[in-house]
Amino acid sequence: MSVRTKVIRRIWAGAAAAVLVAVLALFVFPTRTYLDQRHELAVVSQRMRVLDAQNAQLSQQVDKLHTDAEIERIAREQYHLVKPGEKAFAVLPAPVPTTTTTVAPPPPAAPAAHHQSWWGRLTSWL
Repeated sequence: MSVRTKVIRRIWAGAAAAVLVAVLALFVFPTRTYLDQRHELAVVSQRMRVLDAQNAQLSQQVDKLHTDAEIERIAREQYHLVKPGEKAFAVLPAPVPTTTTTVAPPPPAAPAAHHQSWWGRLTSWL
């Protein structure tokens, strides 16, 4: 192989590398960025739909809280309020029966044989 052939091959290899870098720079990297942005946009759009649904639900709840019927329901349920002329009754739970029996303390344990006093050892034969 001549020197000229080697130089030509190196030039072609360099040109091919340059073309590959150009293709990557022009097509692959922007395409990857574009696909990442599309995925992020889909995620954010889904979150937006969820937040819009929650916002609509909260708006309905606010509208409901401004009605007289809902205010009365909350006043009766949470604050136990009654209208003038009505009587409020509270039903108490049954009392818990109490036991008054006292438990006697256990009898004191007999001292061990090896710890008996000299008087106990002396009279143990009786």
